[in-house]
Amino acid sequence: MLFLFILLNAYFVSFTDKPQKDAPALSPRAVEQRQKWNIPTDDLDYPVCRMYVDSVQHMGGKLYHTSRWMNGATFEMSESVADKVAQLRFVTDVEMTRDNSQSYVSKRIMPNEHIRRTSPEPPRATDDQLALYNLFPLLLQDFRGQGILMTICDNGFYNANTLGCFRQSELELGHFDFTDDADDFYGPNGTHGTECLSVISGIADDFYGAATGAQYYLMRSEEEATESPKEMDNLVAAMEKADSLGTNVFSASLGYAIFDNSEWTLPKSALDGRTTRVSRAATIAARKGMLVCIAAGNEGNKAWHTISAPADADSILTVGAVDINGEIGSFSSYGPSADGRVKPDVCAVGVSTCIYTPYDYVTYGNGTSFATPLLAGMAATLWSALPDESAMQIRERIIRSADRYNQPDESRYGYGIPDAWEAYTMDLPEDLPTIDAATEKPRKFIDGGQIYILRHGHIYNLAGQLVR
Repeated sequence: MLFLFILLNAYFVSFTDKPQKDAPALSPRAVEQRQKWNIPTDDLDYPVCRMYVDSVQHMGGKLYHTSRWMNGATFEMSESVADKVAQLRFVTDVEMTRDNSQSYVSKRIMPNEHIRRTSPEPPRATDDQLALYNLFPLLLQDFRGQGILMTICDNGFYNANTLGCFRQSELELGHFDFTDDADDFYGPNGTHGTECLSVISGIADDFYGAATGAQYYLMRSEEEATESPKEMDNLVAAMEKADSLGTNVFSASLGYAIFDNSEWTLPKSALDGRTTRVSRAATIAARKGMLVCIAAGNEGNKAWHTISAPADADSILTVGAVDINGEIGSFSSYGPSADGRVKPDVCAVGVSTCIYTPYDYVTYGNGTSFATPLLAGMAATLWSALPDESAMQIRERIIRSADRYNQPDESRYGYGIPDAWEAYTMDLPEDLPTIDAATEKPRKFIDGGQIYILRHGHIYNLAGQLVR
């Protein structure tokens, strides 16, 4: 008996238009937030044409996911089917995004590599990494990200559904897989996502995350076995889903530049925020009302050296890595973007970051991978204190509060290390109420020309120190 083997690759198919429009692909929460911040609904909010997708499937394409922002879809199909699809009147382009014809040794470069060391002493680094950007005064007022919806997108979330430090029944709202979906989402196919989630949401002995009150969705877009442009489109699909769910803060410790197939490696000129679909999508997500936090990458001391996509996107927060003393990590990728914009935008602790592992113990890791969710968690906690402000306003506060804001370093620190309390208290009105010792609700007041915080009968200064 003769068996004919037909190779199937992944392709992104771009469509001409959206002739069928029923309803925007937005949840009630997303619609409410768009209205709150006066963000209009436009063509990008409508799904791709179902008839177009069905036609490609009828020809033999297996659908992975669609992209309403890029008006296209990713399919698995043979080269001969792809050639036929390219001739359809409603198709503008068919681009191969993953080549399954060869076995590659993955050239994944960033920011998924990190170095761990187990501390022989009780972990105290959570205090140091939160203190570096002065988060404790907000925590003292019981701002912990309540009311903020986050999405953490990564490669794998081993045991993230069973570790008690995450309080899943209270905070996790669901999960989505934009890869080939061949593995158990919470299985041992990846631990990186769980570790990133820990610095946001983890609570355990001697361990405390940056936004322990925020609810979250988990999404997987990174494929372990290969490094291909398809993963960029997976990430686009994740950002679109997060947008449709009404996500406020999106955190992704992922980046793309060098691929298993060297023919697909990006030229550095492509890192201009406009060339790759994934970078354009990150900018769209920001303009749709999300605060997007992306890792700068871990290539500062390697041949590639610079940032990747979508860290080059406009209107997001690209995050570099520093130690607890504020010194840049040698591995933290360099900017600026190809068109000269400051990158990274800001920095957080990514050198010996205290993380919680899927194996139920605390350790330390290096990488902009960990600086990014740490910064995203700070943003969520800040936003919970300023719930009426938009993503762009929160982003502006974070940047303005950073220690190099007036003299940014365009290639290493960016605007520097943010100060959460400074971001919260900047632009305070001069006519704050005077002290009323009877109230138990935390609030700001002025006494003798100084700003203080009254919380549960105690008075704190702006550094979070108890005054009386």
